[in-house]
Amino acid sequence: MITERDVLAALTGVPGPDGRTPLPQSGALAGISLRDANVYVSISVEPGAVTAMEPMRLRALAALDRLPGIAAARVILTAERPAGELAGAAPGRPIGSRAQAARAGNPVDGVARIVAIASGKGGVGKSTTASNLALGLAGLGLRVGVLDADIYGPSQPRLFGLSGRPELLEGRLMRPLEAFGIKVMSIGFLVEEETPMIWRGPMVMSALTQMLREVAWGQLDILVVDMPPGTGDAQLTLAQAVPLAGALIVSTPQDLALIDARRAVAMFKRVDVPIVGLIENMSYFLCPSCGTRSDIFAHGGARHEAERLAVPFLGEIPLALAIRENSDAGKPLLISEPNGPHAAIYRAIAAEAWARLTGETGARPAPRIIIE
Repeated sequence: MITERDVLAALTGVPGPDGRTPLPQSGALAGISLRDANVYVSISVEPGAVTAMEPMRLRALAALDRLPGIAAARVILTAERPAGELAGAAPGRPIGSRAQAARAGNPVDGVARIVAIASGKGGVGKSTTASNLALGLAGLGLRVGVLDADIYGPSQPRLFGLSGRPELLEGRLMRPLEAFGIKVMSIGFLVEEETPMIWRGPMVMSALTQMLREVAWGQLDILVVDMPPGTGDAQLTLAQAVPLAGALIVSTPQDLALIDARRAVAMFKRVDVPIVGLIENMSYFLCPSCGTRSDIFAHGGARHEAERLAVPFLGEIPLALAIRENSDAGKPLLISEPNGPHAAIYRAIAAEAWARLTGETGARPAPRIIIE
């Protein structure tokens, strides 16, 4: 079993940021995480020195790869600012270092479009919606991938019934796992399901960037990104890192969820990402025994909110036992009940979303996030 002491010993032969002091004694090690035989190391560097420190990162990675018994090693560079620098940035100046700004907006090799599936809060069924929409898009004849960007609570491995480790290819690219014709990448493939991810924001942002850039996606018509709930680091990282084709916002009908959905819409609009539309999940419940309809979480709130915000409304997905059961079993509804009424709803929403995405003229550059 690899220990933290083994990791520190392996890194002793790697000079730190000053080029002289051994990395473990340099004060630059921001974190070491051990998951089974997988090792994750975070190195803190100056914001403007990310590119210059890449050789150090590669030397650290090579040193860890030589450890006996290691399954996989990941080394990330984090560029944290002094407290208050982000909030106190000069008016009109973009968030992020010059090196980060120079990389912003680079497309992912082979991926034609990237769309974010987001929500203002957790528990609204966003991940289940993302997996079924991905399958709905694949049903249109598209080549589809899914990136599970929820580092703290990855759901896509369970939803697609996938487990195991991604194969490491030449050039340190990871091969995504595949189910039902969909390529899937998630931090959940690299850690045990019950293991908590105790990572700070910079480590999360770097891991998300690597899962975008260091994966052999091949040729995809669309990459569906299952975002974590909220409007934090992951959302801003994605908005800066790649030219998003758009964002779909998932909400339940009740006021508490809609308040957070408004924040999600406002955040994406603020960073110039087009809103493909709102989806009302758990819109209503039909009793399978008597056929009585119950609006458990109210009804129509997302539609009215979409009208108020002047964004498209894509459809209503009911609260259904079949959706929950099949999701838990790793067989999305479009696979387990492809001819059922609920599958038809997902397919219709996927078709409408694709029509709106392809209706955009020209490629959109990635936004530069500005503090006013």
